Amino acid sequence: MTITDAPRVSNLLESDFYYFQDQLSDRENEKILEIRSFFETAVRPIANDYWARAEMPFELVPGLANLGVFGPEWNDDHFETSAVFRGWSGMEMARVDSSLTTFCGVQGGLAMGALGVGGSDEQRAYWLPRLASGEIMGSFGLTEPLSGSDTARGLNTQATRTGDTWVINGAKRWIGNATFADIVIIWARDTADDKVKGFIVRTDSPGFSATKIEDKQSLRIVQNADITLTNVEVAEEDRLQRINGFRDLAVVLRLTRAGVAWQAVGNSIGAYEAAVAYSKSRIQFGKPIGSFQLVQELLAQALGNITASIALCVQVSRLQDQGRQTDAQSALSKAYVTSRARETVSLCREALGGNGIVLEYGVAKPFADAEAIYTFEGTRQMNTLIVGKAITGFSAFV
Repeated sequence: MTITDAPRVSNLLESDFYYFQDQLSDRENEKILEIRSFFETAVRPIANDYWARAEMPFELVPGLANLGVFGPEWNDDHFETSAVFRGWSGMEMARVDSSLTTFCGVQGGLAMGALGVGGSDEQRAYWLPRLASGEIMGSFGLTEPLSGSDTARGLNTQATRTGDTWVINGAKRWIGNATFADIVIIWARDTADDKVKGFIVRTDSPGFSATKIEDKQSLRIVQNADITLTNVEVAEEDRLQRINGFRDLAVVLRLTRAGVAWQAVGNSIGAYEAAVAYSKSRIQFGKPIGSFQLVQELLAQALGNITASIALCVQVSRLQDQGRQTDAQSALSKAYVTSRARETVSLCREALGGNGIVLEYGVAKPFADAEAIYTFEGTRQMNTLIVGKAITGFSAFV
C-alpha cells in the first residue's frame, strides 16, 4: 500500500498525540475539517505529479480562496480566528503539500501581511479583498542576489523620489509567486534617508521582469523567480504609507516566521503518517516491519519531535493573540521546529528503506521540502542569533 491509495479524512489526527486540537473552538474545528477534506480530496491526488513537473496547479486557487486560507486575519468576510487556528490551518495544508502552503503563505501571509501592517486604509480596502478572493495574485520581494540574511543592512535595491513618483532600481531573488503575480511588494532603500520602504509594484510595469528559477529540488510547485527592476516607476500612492523603516517590515516577518514553524510541523506529520502506514503494511521476515523494535524507535522519536514542536507553536500563537509575541520567540520557534523537522523526515525516510526516495510512498516529497523550509524566513543560524541577543543582551551579528 502507498500513501496515495485513498483519501483519509477524520476529525482527529493520530499524530496529535496530546490532543492539542481540542484547544480550538467548535467553529475553528469545523473549518479545520473543511481544509483537511479539501487537501485530501483535491490536493493529494495531484500534488506528486505537479511537484515532479515543477508546475503550479492553478485550478486549485479558487478552492483555496473559498476556504478562506488567504490571510484570514486581514479578511473582513472571514470569521474571527485565533492565531492558533491560523497556524493549525497551515500545518494541515503542509501535512499534504508544503509547496501549496508556501504559495498560500506568500499570498496571504507576506503580501497581504505587508499591506495589512503597512498599508493605508485606502490601500487595505482596495487590495486586501482582491487578494483574499484570489482575484489577483500577490508576491513579496525582499531577498536579493547579494542580500539574504543581512537584509536589514545590506538591501541594495534603491528607490528615488521625484515629485509624486518613485523610481526603483535593483534585483530580487527567490521570490515566490513572482512569475504569475499581479503585484509584488518590493522593499527598497530610500536614497534620500537610507530607510527601507515598501512599494506596491504592478508586474506589468515597464522595467519589471521575473524569470523562473529552474531545477529546484525542494518545494518544486512554488514558482520562485529572479526579479530585475530597471527604472520602474511607482506612484507615491502605491508606497506602503505605514512603513518607515526596517523595524516596521520586521513586524510582518515576526508573524510569518511563526507560521513557517507551523508549516514545518505539518511537513513532518506528512512524512510521519506515511511512515506509520508503510510500517503496518510492509512485510519483511514474515511480519510487518512496524513490529520490529528498531522501526518503532524511529517512529517514536519522530512523534516526540512533532509533539514538542506543536507545543512550542501553540504557545507562540497564544502569545500572538495576547499581543505579547516577540521577535525572539518567533525566531526560536522557527529555528527549533525546522531543525526537528529536518531530523524527523530523515527518520521517516529511514523507516521506508529504499522506498523512502520514491514519491508515491509519501516521504520523499516532505523529505526534500524540509530543506527549503529549514532555510527560508531566516536561517537557523540567524534566528539563533536573534534568540542569543534576547538571552544575553549582546548582539553577535557582524
